[in-house]
Amino acid sequence: MDTAAVIENLKNYDGPELKLMEVCGTHTASIFKSGIRSMISPAIKLISGPGCPVCVTPAAYIDKCAGYAMKKDHILLTFGDMMKVPGTDGSLSDLKGRGASAELMYSPFEAVERAAAHPETMFVVAAVGFETTAPAYALAIEDAKVRGIKNLKFVTALKTVIPALSLICENQPDIDGFICPGHVSVIIGIRPYERLAAKYKKPFVIAGFEAEHILAVIYDIVRQTKKGEARAKNLYGNAVREQGNIKALDIIKKHFEEGPAMWRGLGIIDRSGLYLKNEGYFDGGSRGLDADIKLPGECRCKDVIVGRINPDECPMFSKGCRPDAPWGPCMVSGEGACGIWYRNRKA
Repeated sequence: MDTAAVIENLKNYDGPELKLMEVCGTHTASIFKSGIRSMISPAIKLISGPGCPVCVTPAAYIDKCAGYAMKKDHILLTFGDMMKVPGTDGSLSDLKGRGASAELMYSPFEAVERAAAHPETMFVVAAVGFETTAPAYALAIEDAKVRGIKNLKFVTALKTVIPALSLICENQPDIDGFICPGHVSVIIGIRPYERLAAKYKKPFVIAGFEAEHILAVIYDIVRQTKKGEARAKNLYGNAVREQGNIKALDIIKKHFEEGPAMWRGLGIIDRSGLYLKNEGYFDGGSRGLDADIKLPGECRCKDVIVGRINPDECPMFSKGCRPDAPWGPCMVSGEGACGIWYRNRKA
């Protein structure tokens, strides 16, 4: 079926209301950019999920990184979005005005090169991400180990998506299907979703990032629902293999081990964090960073992250919480639902 026919079918859907979660923030952005909501029936509700690693990072992690940034002869390296995430005593960007040494990096390999060039300085990497970025951190650690670099540490907030999706399925049975993240699926493949589909009797369909890709996945989930099916499918076959990226999975397994991790909005999820193993020297103290800041009573950040409400249903949206004055990281991150909704809000 071509895209025009898919749009016609979805526009005329008149069945029971369906709630579909797009797990990935990049999908959320693409849905807005393409105007997909205007192409489908109002009975098909698209909700955002916890697919932004910055958005599910607790304040205790920011505080740990800030502590390193304030230490003499230490430089914290991080990606851009993390600079503005609020911690207990402000964001890393705020702390720079008080003398913190926090700088942007473009790759963990950059951290290795800087550490090699400046042995008098301890470089600390804020390693945040899902399965997509974990292999790069593992390879950087391997490179540093081979080169005998001693002035490099990693504070990890690396998480795996499947345990979070399982928890959502356990607690939110009203979600009818999942638009699965393309980038993560390149690493993990389709098999983990097959287990989820079999257990929870819901469709899990992997999508690419163009409008026609997402529309095809929505159509497939609607079709499955109508027929009473609950299958995992890969509609991003040009990038995602059934078994995933074996080399990437092997390097993750070599350097990381699973453990409990705090997800903002979801709480502590068992076996959802990735922590350094057998690489104790490089670990900057990543475990047990579970505390979070107390948000205002009217803030519904946690409900946004798990798709219970849309961002514009939060009383603080675009009022007490904006990208230039955020309360939570989902308003900060480029892949955060609140930030995406804010940038695409109606004037």
